[in-house]
Amino acid sequence: MTTTRFAPSPTGYIHVGNLRTALFNYLIARKAGGTFILRIDDTDPERSKEDYVDAIKEDLDWLGLHWDRVERQSERLDRYAEAADRLREMGRFYECFETPTELDLKRKKQLNMGKPPVYDRAALALSDAEKDTLRAERGQGHWRFKLDHERIEWVDGILGDISIDAASVSDPVLIRGDGQVLYTLASVVDDTEMGVTHVVRGSDHVTNTATQIQMIRALGAEPPAFAHHSLLTGPQGEALSKRLGTLSLRDLRARGVEPMALLSLMARLGSSDPVELRGSVDELVEGFDISRFGAAPTKFDENDLFPLTARHLHAQPLDAVRAEIAALGVPDDLAERFWTVARENITTRADLAGWWAMMRDGADPVIADEDRNFVAEAMALLPEPPYDDQTWATWTAAVKDKTGRKGKGLFMPLRLALTGQPRGPEMADLMPLLQHVRAKHG
Repeated sequence: MTTTRFAPSPTGYIHVGNLRTALFNYLIARKAGGTFILRIDDTDPERSKEDYVDAIKEDLDWLGLHWDRVERQSERLDRYAEAADRLREMGRFYECFETPTELDLKRKKQLNMGKPPVYDRAALALSDAEKDTLRAERGQGHWRFKLDHERIEWVDGILGDISIDAASVSDPVLIRGDGQVLYTLASVVDDTEMGVTHVVRGSDHVTNTATQIQMIRALGAEPPAFAHHSLLTGPQGEALSKRLGTLSLRDLRARGVEPMALLSLMARLGSSDPVELRGSVDELVEGFDISRFGAAPTKFDENDLFPLTARHLHAQPLDAVRAEIAALGVPDDLAERFWTVARENITTRADLAGWWAMMRDGADPVIADEDRNFVAEAMALLPEPPYDDQTWATWTAAVKDKTGRKGKGLFMPLRLALTGQPRGPEMADLMPLLQHVRAKHG
């Protein structure tokens, strides 16, 4: 069975970069009728916060990306310890004692000599007595996986054929000196034991994947199918990393972005297919094909989300927004008409409040100096509310007869006087919703 996972660290809120990974893994699982696991990477007790765990679940729920089960890495530490013991017994796991400063000096020396900055495996030459001395001086060491120096190859679902020389990569640290299990080990054990068949993640993980493939095989399993999606940039190709904090899903939600607008964009961005607004997650599942995505950095412009949000809202029935409309105080008998009139003229749900305030209280009129007398004459002909579907036609016909004005010279000043805006809903449709228009004109 196809099994995928999304493994966020609960050290912050999910942003658009994380969403891409979550969405691709979700769509692969759903398309195959498989399992989608939400795996909380909380092995760092200092930085992991329960509030962020709740926020991650909340954001995925808001998007409609529902997981089949939740796993927590903090509850699986015994499994990682057992795997570490097995690697030690094989001679593939060794303890090192260099400080960060010492490692940095080694890297600089290698670079100066024109060599790749790869860990030199000096710790392998330490005797037991030397290790005891170092432990007494520095505390417990960190543990590295000993790579076999051979080419690591796989066919990537997006990047195609990948071949990495393991000798060009440092032996990865899997357990820190303070005992914290790092992601590389935890992920390998979890993917193996949870039967994960497909892993999609960012292209910044390609080197990690190479080392993890060796680790998985060392532990007697076969690696899943890997695919590495491109990284997002800003609209001008600039790095997004410094701005991802402001592109969290909860910030986008607070700004009125609709879930299907966001998902529709992210499900196609960076692929050879055009972005198309979809009505449901199921529609996204049907049209998803990981092989359609490319390796080039992918430009993301948050402004693209708002036209999609507007189009999504324009297509929604009253029931989709009934709660928001009721909360504004729109009477039940006007709700259907209000939504029909307002929905083509909003970008986000928050815009509904402005339209209702204008309909309920009247707008501040916008009147050009040359139109003042004309508008005063017209307002004198406007009856008191309530208005109906014929009010606009009847009134403007009377104004035309009285003033001789016609066309744009007739209709635009009246629209501006009643709504304060040069464009918007058809005035015939809007008039029955205007409740206190005379008050604004004395």
